[in-house]
This record gives sequence, C-alpha cells and structure tokens, in this order.
Amino acid sequence: MLQNIHQLAWLVLLIPLASALVITLFTGKNHQTSARISIAAALLSFLGTVILFFALKSSGEHPLGQPSWRWLTVGDLELNIGLHLDFLSLAMALIVTGVGSVIHIFSSSYMEGDRAYSRFFACLSLFIFSMLGIVFSDNFVMMFIFWELVGISSYLLIGFWYEKPSAADACKKAFLTNRIGDFGFMLGILMVWSAFGSVYFDKIGPQIEGYTLTNGSGGLFTVIGLLIFCGAMGKSAQFPLHVWLPDAMEGPTPVSALIHAATMVAAGVYMLCRVFFIIERSGALPYIAWIGGATALMAALIAVQQNDIKRILAYSTLSQLGYMVMAVGLGGPTVAMFHLTTHAFFKALLFLGAGSVIHGMHHEQDIWKMGGLKKKMPVTFWTFLVGTLALCGVPFLSGFYSKDGILALAYEKHNWPLFALAIGVALLTTFYMTRLFLVVFLGREKSHEAGHAHESPAAMLWPLRILAVLSVIGGYIGIEQLYGSVFGSEISQLGFVAQVFEPFKQPVAAGASIGVVLIGFFLARMIYSNADSDPLPAKLGFLSKAMQNRFYFDELYENYLIPCTQGVASSVAAFVDRWVLSGFGIRFVSGSTEILGRALRLTQSGSLQTYALLLTVGVLVILYWVLAY
Repeated sequence: MLQNIHQLAWLVLLIPLASALVITLFTGKNHQTSARISIAAALLSFLGTVILFFALKSSGEHPLGQPSWRWLTVGDLELNIGLHLDFLSLAMALIVTGVGSVIHIFSSSYMEGDRAYSRFFACLSLFIFSMLGIVFSDNFVMMFIFWELVGISSYLLIGFWYEKPSAADACKKAFLTNRIGDFGFMLGILMVWSAFGSVYFDKIGPQIEGYTLTNGSGGLFTVIGLLIFCGAMGKSAQFPLHVWLPDAMEGPTPVSALIHAATMVAAGVYMLCRVFFIIERSGALPYIAWIGGATALMAALIAVQQNDIKRILAYSTLSQLGYMVMAVGLGGPTVAMFHLTTHAFFKALLFLGAGSVIHGMHHEQDIWKMGGLKKKMPVTFWTFLVGTLALCGVPFLSGFYSKDGILALAYEKHNWPLFALAIGVALLTTFYMTRLFLVVFLGREKSHEAGHAHESPAAMLWPLRILAVLSVIGGYIGIEQLYGSVFGSEISQLGFVAQVFEPFKQPVAAGASIGVVLIGFFLARMIYSNADSDPLPAKLGFLSKAMQNRFYFDELYENYLIPCTQGVASSVAAFVDRWVLSGFGIRFVSGSTEILGRALRLTQSGSLQTYALLLTVGVLVILYWVLAY
C-alpha cells in the first residue's frame, strides 16, 4: 500500500506540470482546450490528494516518502528527490489543489476573451506544481528549488498583462523583494547543513532533540531561526519585506485570489510550521511574534483608508498573515495552520467576489464608484457577506474559531502587549471590512457603471457558493484537531456541539473577540451607512494621508534606502573594477611583464664579455646558496 501511496503522490505533483507543458507546446492556440486541460489537472491533483489523505488516515501511518532517485552528492551529503507525506503536507496540498481548482473554474469565465488565455492557464498549472513541490519536499534543498519556482510562477502571473507598465513594475518588485528574503533563507539552509550534516527534515529532527538554548548553541540556533524566517518574511510579505504584496494586485483578479489566499503567501507560514522543530529551540520566536504582530497592525491601519477593492483585501491578507506569523512566534503552529486554512476559504471567496464585482462593474475597482449592488448582484452579495463575516470573526463562522485560537494563545502565554495588539487588529478588521461592504453593496449607486452592473455567469458564481459553504463550516470540521495531531498539541476530540462552543471555554479571549467585532461594526455603520465619500480624511488629517500612502514605505525605499545601498554598492564595484581588476589584475600584471621583458632583453646583447660576466655571477649565487643553506 505504501508504494502505491508514493506513486500516487508523484502523480499529484507532476500532473499540473504536464498540464503546463502540454498547453505551452501543443494547445496554445486552442483556448478552450487549454482551459479544460488545466482545470482537469487541478481537479485530478485534488482528487489524488483526497485519496492520499484518507489512505493515510485509515492506515494511521505517517509515511515519510522514499527517495526516488539520487540527484547529486556533495562530500558526505547525498541529495535525493523524494516526497514527505504526513497530515501536515497532505492537508496543505488539499488547500492548494482544492482552492486552486475553484480558482481555475472561476478563471475560465473571468479571463474569457483575453488574447493570452492559454498562457494564463499554463502559468496557473506551473504555479500549482511549484506550490505542491514546496508542500511535499522532504528536505531543505528540494524545498528551496520549488521555493524559487513559486517565485518565477508568481512573476509570470503578476506580470501577466506585461503591456501595462504598472504590471511589469509590480512583478519585478515582487521578484526582487523576495530575492532578499530568499538569500537569508539560503544562508539558513547552509548553516543547518553545517550544524547537522543533513538537510533532511526527518534526519535533523532526532539530532536536534538534545539541543537547548542553555548548552552553548543558543546563539547559533537563534541565527539559524532568524535566517530561515527571512524566507518567510519574503514569501509571506512580513515587515519590512511587505511592500510587494499590494502591488501584486496588478495581475488578474484570479491571480490575486491564488496568491493571496492559499498558496504563495501561505508558503512562508507553512515552511515555518514544517521546520518548527528547529525554530522552537532557537531564540528567534520572540522576534517572529513581534514582526508578525507589527505587520498585522500596520496592514490593518493602511486598509482603513484604501479605496481600491483589491488593495483593501490585499492589506487584509497582510494583516491576517501577521496573525499567523505571530501565532508561530508564540509557539502555536497548530493555530497558525488552522487560521491559514480557514483564511484560505474566506479570503479566496472575498477575492473572487471582488472579481465578480469588478466583472459586473466593467472593470471598475474604486469602491466609491460602486454602491447599490445588492439587488443587481444577489449571489455575489450574499457570498461576499459570508466571507466578510468570517474574516471579521463573527461567532460560528470559520474565522471566529481560528482567530479566537490565536487570541487565546496570546492570553494563555500572558503576552499582554501582543494580546492587546491582536484585539486592536480584530477591531480594525471589522471596521474596514464593514466599510468595504457598506460602500460597495448598499446605499445608492455612485456611478454610471454601478447603475449598469450585472450578475456574473454561473462559472463564476458556483466557486463563490462552494467557498461560502467552507467559510461557514471550516471552523468545526476537525481541522484544528488534525494539525494538533501533527504538532503534538493537546487538543481533545470533541463532539460536534462541544466543538462548536469550544472557543467559549476561554471567555476572556472569546468575549474580547466578539466585543471588538460589535464595536467595529457599529463604528463603520455610523460613519459609512449613507456616505457618498469618505469622511475620515477630514477628521484624521495627516494620519489619513499616511494610511492612504501606505505610511510612505515605498517612498522611503525608493528615495533613501535603494539610492544609498545602490550608491555604496556602485562605489565598491567601481573601486574593485578600477583598482583591483583593471589596476592590479590587468595593468600591473601586463606592465610588470613588459618591464621584465625589457630587462631580459638587455642581457641579450651578443657580447661575449657580458655573457661571461652573467655566467660568473650566476655561479657565485649558486655557490653562496649551497654553502649558506
């Protein structure tokens, strides 16, 4: 049975790659065929993952996967290409292939008529393959290879409409920003290899059991933990490498859903949880927790004053990713992955719902040019409402359970500053999402496009319905218990009713969560109920302008950080080029060779007396050397 599991796992991984190759090489001119191939590949990978998941669950085993072939050998290190199969990787694969399949189906209608329709689906398939590679990797090197493939795939998708300068700039910005984090990740991998002589997760785990911060290895472990976290800072867009994520909105809306919901941005959190056995023994956890908390607060504040529907959701994603990273830093990989999963449901729903709105509004994205869409787009309205309530953390929806788990974790750790910060972020989340919902769907029509808006076709609406159902039930279908079994958390198996009311066993966290939801809702309703324009800029003044301009991080980087670093780098490069390479390496070597040649030429005079003198001097030198030494 184990052999069949491994073979099926390879099929799950390789089917999307085959789809990308077939579309690129053979069906590029036949748009509908390309879409069907890509959708079928995603669905087959999802079906295969479901079979793998239940096979593993029924057997009660945790097969690690057997190496398929040797790739290379470096000294004592042998690298094989193999797969790691456990409940963590298979649950994440279900998210990638399941949500990815829904996005594929939505895209078949949303992207209809685009001249690069086939290329879009080829890129989607490549992206799914790359993400599954990260999920199934059994060692750091294989993970890093697929990590970079995800970067390339996202570059192609974000810059899909490369004719637009903003899209071309956005994909370059995402690619280069991620390279900074990936460089730190690579250094962390090298240090892990140096410390343990292996890059395989299952081989490092037993070695690391005896290490603690008190046996002299604390400094090394802290550096390793922080360098590994650098990779997550790039992929999951944590401060200060967060600047690429909002600009990724320049890609098609399904790309935004794919990147911001369950795949690329989730890769960093997944990686931290996969290697948590290393990070938990380092001194990096407090830094990780505070960077996550700071990112969550900063992004939530910026979202309050954004007017582009996709950018609001992008900063919401940044904020929720900060929640997840904060949970990892607090020592809770179980709740981090739980929130990652539920967030994949309702954030994919919200992005696809935004795509439905943009489609119905003839590609208008400014929320202040919308309004009154409830009657014109009823399915989009109700499903978007479900996603909004789940994101806000309304009780008995999926987001309430996972967010409450993070709040309860901070409370139980007695980390009051982070607990207060998380409560504040929850308040801001409810405020800006209620603002978005009221302005877009309620009130009067604010533009000609809003007056002529229309509901989306069925191929776009059914994915919304599916994700809406998952956004409702995702909190009490056993997801937290599943991750708890992976990380050894003490999470009891409860009946359905007990599981529904489980968060209320921690009344302080649950009460605070519900309280800020109510406060945020009433504040937003009071301000935006019948507003035709945003009244906050006049009230907040410079703070509102700073939020609108994303606290000027882009300007800071472009005007100060990049010129300074590029100036120093160019000065160093100019010095090395002029004095080391050109001066010493070329001019000095060639000049000294020419001078030596001229000197030797003087000895070739044709005079016997000169030759006799040189012979005598040479003999005397040899005799002196022999007698002296």
